Amino acid sequence: MSQGYSLLDEASLEGRNTFRVPARASVLADVICAEAIGDLFAYDLFSNGPLLVLGEGSNILFAGDWPGAALAIRAHAITVLHDEGEAARVRVDAGANWNDFVRWSLGHGFVGLENLSLIPGTVGAAPIQNIGAYGVEAGEFIQSVEAFDRQTGSMQRLDRAECGFGYRDSVFRRMPERWIVTAVEFELPRRREFRLDYAGVREELDRIGAEGTPRAAQVAEAICRLRTAKLPDPMVIGNAGSFFKNPVLAAADAHALAQRHPGLPVFASVDAGTRKLSAAWLIEACGWKGRRQGDAGVSDRHALVLVNHGRASGAQILALARRVAADVFARFGVALEPEPRIVGARWETPQ
Repeated sequence: MSQGYSLLDEASLEGRNTFRVPARASVLADVICAEAIGDLFAYDLFSNGPLLVLGEGSNILFAGDWPGAALAIRAHAITVLHDEGEAARVRVDAGANWNDFVRWSLGHGFVGLENLSLIPGTVGAAPIQNIGAYGVEAGEFIQSVEAFDRQTGSMQRLDRAECGFGYRDSVFRRMPERWIVTAVEFELPRRREFRLDYAGVREELDRIGAEGTPRAAQVAEAICRLRTAKLPDPMVIGNAGSFFKNPVLAAADAHALAQRHPGLPVFASVDAGTRKLSAAWLIEACGWKGRRQGDAGVSDRHALVLVNHGRASGAQILALARRVAADVFARFGVALEPEPRIVGARWETPQ
């Protein structure tokens, strides 16, 4: 350990991704103090070569080795900056575990993040992907993001508007070669209307005996039960959660498709002129749920989840994903896009 970081040459990344596929980086830096990031760029591999920023590897697929340097933020402090009673501003280091932060927020009387319980990964990944589940997105609560700007070689603070949040999208996702997220500031309320009208949440609340108006902790428990029942645990079988985004279509096109295919779920989207379709329904309708090619497979619990049954390579998982997307496009004319970042290959949208 030196000056707030440690370096490892020819580093294995197999234990740094939840698909648990083999991959290597030329050098890996574990950063304990974000202020030390600038010092790393005295090294040629960091200043001139490609740089990969890793969290817990829950939203990445290595289809090959990383040709340059990799960096992981390990700082994980949670600090209350301002508390005005009804809401508080909270700063969280990028290396903090996301679900640990959600549990911290509930334990301190805040509400809003309960629907995002049990999402794997770090807090630093939350703004990059604008993580979301059960009708809630992290971007609703993010007030600003602290990030190292590789273009200027300095720390920057981006407010919510500058983050450019969209559906599983942000300026950080669109420009991964520029930004290294180091901390996130959240505005957390103590009162907020719960969002319960999504994917069986009310039914699960009934099953746990949450009568009347539930508490935030009860909503979180219901969400955890739903996720545990539907999604395979990455600690048990390698996966990165939902592999495909729910496709967004013009509202007229979505409703026309639903008329041709009764039962296709159509959801409201952020844009009033568009609708989201269920990617899981489309994949399952093509017969892919539970199927496998060697050790690369589609989960038998949720059609959106691709899994590594043991010894699949990232390239094999990617080949399976492409076959799934091609079948969906051939049958429905809908192009699926991956949620995880793909390293070592390009995603080719079916046409």
